[in-house]
Amino acid sequence: MAGKAVIARAKTTVVSGGTGARRSLYWQYMVEPFLYLSPMILLIGSVMLVPLIVGISYSFQSIELLNPFATGWVGFENYEKLWSDRKFWIALENTVFWTFWSIFFQFFLGLGLAMLLNTQFFGKKLFQALVFLPWAVPTFLSALTWAWLFNPVIGPIPHWLAALGVLSEPYNILGDPDLAIWGPITANIWFGVPFFAITLLAALQSIPGELYEAAEIDGATPWQSFTKITLPFLAPMIAITVMLRTIWIANFADLIFVMTGGGPANSTQILSTYIFTTAFRKLDFGYASTIAVALLIILLAYAVILLWMRKRLVKI
Repeated sequence: MAGKAVIARAKTTVVSGGTGARRSLYWQYMVEPFLYLSPMILLIGSVMLVPLIVGISYSFQSIELLNPFATGWVGFENYEKLWSDRKFWIALENTVFWTFWSIFFQFFLGLGLAMLLNTQFFGKKLFQALVFLPWAVPTFLSALTWAWLFNPVIGPIPHWLAALGVLSEPYNILGDPDLAIWGPITANIWFGVPFFAITLLAALQSIPGELYEAAEIDGATPWQSFTKITLPFLAPMIAITVMLRTIWIANFADLIFVMTGGGPANSTQILSTYIFTTAFRKLDFGYASTIAVALLIILLAYAVILLWMRKRLVKI
């Protein structure tokens, strides 16, 4: 009986010791790190969530500084106004056009530069520095430079296009409603190509060289190596970089605001510039918040779809 009691006490000690060890591990790895991070988590949460909540609440209010006696909650009145706002739909169409063509050229030019920089050639370091230079230039300065380049009096681009037969004569492209949007798009392509070049170059350098050697031994052509090895490895990176860059460009008002100010005749007005002009020129913060919420919903839907596609690509 005494032996059985000793064995029972030993088992109880082992079980309690195991429980204590599990509690210690749980505290050490699941609770303690978050206690150390809690000040920063609270700071980031307050910086991000508080403005978001305030901005969304503004979209249900009438806040016009030029009409201070008409403030207050208006429910979905701003959203009803947004649905019938012709300028909003023009800005949305311009946003899609501006974002799509900017991403299209930035991605393919960035991919080509990344593949070029992934090879060895004379003067590679100098060329790489020149490729990454636009990313370091302030956007305001980039916009002023490109506005000067498109100026028919002191800029060369209209004269080059006229010499090539693209234009009938050198004139101000940024003043033409049919062509003005291509001015900021061109500046944005120049500014954004280094982003894709840097990220895709890092992804290319992570692909094992043995795969290309095995493909070459099996008689694969360069195109087959690219489609069967390079693209599958780059697919997850392509999805995340395209998603991030799309969100940035859709919110990127600097180039357009400096080069054209949304004109002429709203031909270059995108949602981000429309938000800015509504808030800081018309001083209508309620309606500007409504446009911002609409842009947020559109970008969130886009991000969810692209992340779902990326998940499928990773599985493949």
